Amino acid sequence: MKTLDDVNLEKKVVFLRADFNVPLDENRRVADDTRIKATLPTIERILQSGAKLLVASHLGRPKGKVVPELSLKPVADHLSGLLGNSVLFVEDCVGEKRNEALSKLKHGDLALLENLRFHEGETKNDPEFARSLAEGVDLYVNDAFAVSHRAHASVHAIIEYVPECAAGYQLYKELDYYHRALETPERPVAIVIGGAKVSTKIGVLENLLSRCNIMIIGGAMANTFMKALGRPVGASQVEDDYIETAREFLKRAQELGVEVHLPVDAVAAPSIDAEAEAMEVSLDNIPENLAIFDVGPRTVELFREAIEKASTVVWNGPMGVFEKPAFARGTMELAKAIAEHKGLTVAGGGDTVSALNEFGLYDKVGYVSTGGGAFLELLEGKALPGVEALERCGK
Repeated sequence: MKTLDDVNLEKKVVFLRADFNVPLDENRRVADDTRIKATLPTIERILQSGAKLLVASHLGRPKGKVVPELSLKPVADHLSGLLGNSVLFVEDCVGEKRNEALSKLKHGDLALLENLRFHEGETKNDPEFARSLAEGVDLYVNDAFAVSHRAHASVHAIIEYVPECAAGYQLYKELDYYHRALETPERPVAIVIGGAKVSTKIGVLENLLSRCNIMIIGGAMANTFMKALGRPVGASQVEDDYIETAREFLKRAQELGVEVHLPVDAVAAPSIDAEAEAMEVSLDNIPENLAIFDVGPRTVELFREAIEKASTVVWNGPMGVFEKPAFARGTMELAKAIAEHKGLTVAGGGDTVSALNEFGLYDKVGYVSTGGGAFLELLEGKALPGVEALERCGK
């Protein structure tokens, strides 16, 4: 796979697929520009090389219709401020307006195209729509890792209609950190998995089991594993359909010599809204009327000690309902342990990123993926259509 450093950008017309699917506030201003800033090194490299740059992204789910509230115009305004240069906003991503804007662009200038998903051809991976996106383009660059698990026109079909392709710096960095953490890691490797359901994470767990030495399981999904071991979990959320799956998983872990850590105590309450009644309980004797909403202090210490033994740590998923102050300590302390770790640390997933931001630790972790669903699919060992397309391009 080529990167920006492997291609000649000078005087080229470059089509950059970025991920500017960012939240807007009530005044339709960008509320969180993390994803925009992540793509700035790629944008600046292309512009400094004297290329004409067309940037494309989606925003939300307009389902093939023009939805004014999902226009990328606020993103163009915000990007102008970040770059210190004017960004031309184009009211369509294909057709006359797009082609006219391209003809007027000067080398070293940038235009942001309107929401790709205003056209149903984007999510349908339509070849004709992809051909229109690629019209007049010399080089296609994908820096949108977060949508590369989708076979959409701007990340998949488009490669058939461009002379050359390259990965942007952010996408390459995502793949590089995954490779370093899970394919050629410094061992021992600790995998920290949390979240609500075994059903949504079992693919991740099974794929990573043979790649790690230590597996730490928290969050509500841990309840299913504990019930599989015959331990009481009170009135906690449990996926009964996955108890046997959990039991088989723990058996395989033992056969592979993987050290698995589950909670030993918890913070429980009668309900998620009964924060005032939250209490620390031992998992040897949890009252039947209480449900678990966070790991307890002894578990935090157990998990911290396991993390300290590792040379590489990968984290996905909170330990409890961290949005509620009474149930936030487990996730916060785990995040601190990972942030303080001296080895390679990689974290990703929407709730994980939110937790790191909430506790002011985002910049303390070695690498934080902006990929969301794409990061999870990579952890599951699935091929990403956008990445496969880049690897195939030019062959």
